[in-house]
Amino acid sequence: MSKSQKSNKEMKKQALLSPKEKKAAKMVRKHAGDAVPLVVKDR
Repeated sequence: MSKSQKSNKEMKKQALLSPKEKKAAKMVRKHAGDAVPLVVKDR
């Protein structure tokens, strides 16, 4: 049983996004609210 757990750890989990994609997504999220919250910033 411990052997099967070890083999699972050896297999590296595939990254969902590459570092470049992560950075791009972060920038999009950061700037997504720039034009939208006209009403939100009012309060």
